[in-house]
Amino acid sequence: VIGKLKVFRILSERYRNRRKRFRLRFNLIASLYNLELK
Repeated sequence: VIGKLKVFRILSERYRNRRKRFRLRFNLIASLYNLELK
């Protein structure tokens, strides 16, 4: 799980400057991921 979170961070940082919409999608995915962890 931690490894996947690291990958998500890398993807978010990589696309943060290019697409802000992608970051919004990433936040939604991250929130859903956190709910699954709980």
